[in-house]
Amino acid sequence: MSRSPLMDAAFGYMQAQIVHVAAELGLADALAGGPLSSAELAKETGAHAPSLHRLLRALTCLGAVEQREQDLFALTGEGSRLRSDAPDSIRSLVMLFCGPDVWRTWGDMAETLRTGEYAWLRVTGKTPFESFAADTELSATFNKAMAEHTRTVAPGLIKAHDFSRYGTVADLGGGDGTLLAAILETDPELRGILYDLPAGLKAAAGTLSGVADRCEVVEGDFFEAVPEGADAYILKSVIHDWDDEKAAAILRTVRQGMRPDARVLLLEQVVPEMVEPGTMGTVMNDLNMLVATGGRERTAEEYRDLLAVAGLTVVADTGPVPPSDYHVIEARPAD
Repeated sequence: MSRSPLMDAAFGYMQAQIVHVAAELGLADALAGGPLSSAELAKETGAHAPSLHRLLRALTCLGAVEQREQDLFALTGEGSRLRSDAPDSIRSLVMLFCGPDVWRTWGDMAETLRTGEYAWLRVTGKTPFESFAADTELSATFNKAMAEHTRTVAPGLIKAHDFSRYGTVADLGGGDGTLLAAILETDPELRGILYDLPAGLKAAAGTLSGVADRCEVVEGDFFEAVPEGADAYILKSVIHDWDDEKAAAILRTVRQGMRPDARVLLLEQVVPEMVEPGTMGTVMNDLNMLVATGGRERTAEEYRDLLAVAGLTVVADTGPVPPSDYHVIEARPAD
């Protein structure tokens, strides 16, 4: 049978679960010290050795490990990204997006397409953020996953927008402060405000340790209020979590709390009017919002319209920023 992209996609779930179980078992951490046999790895990870050997062969085919001998496996450079302590780790992203809640949510996509109702609430009985608030382990995985993703995209976003224009930057829904710390490290005069729900801020102290003297951590809900006095309000991967009504409500709250000369900075992926194969990541994220949160990725025009409803006018858009194709959309209060 000739290779088919659709067939590759149809059986992609198998590869996803191979990588997920490797992350869940902590195989990369166990292999960090050097090559091990399946029996040695099984002892380290609490797995069944013969079954683990079969998984390791699959991980070899995926390039995560190298088979040195018939039963001796070593971690590759790509596989090292599943280490929990790797600077470019993707372990928590894998744990979140191939984990049971997201897995079940995508499995219920057909019902979402029939009803328009997002699946997470239907299959878990809670909204995503209620789930994170109720499950400390899931919340920690989510926060780490968002930090891992942010570490990948932050350098490009910081290069694309001149944050030195501002005196104080507030990161709304900023989680552990990974993005804000990276911004503050570029300018010793810049001050920051990290604003999020208590569950999102649990790891902030460690992340912000190098800039703690210039950063205030504030607990709060951006549906209710935002800190006043900032020169710029960042919303990275926040607005896409919500439908238009709730997204506009967040932006109105920001508009009410900001000075006339302040700026709103939306850091979001933008869907092109005509999609191409290269925009697959944004389209897949849009479908994830469809099933997982009830939100959506939006076109540039849709963001302009949404901001206008909230009393904000777009003044600049960086366009897609490699490698993530995020945009920095800058808006000010409307006249």
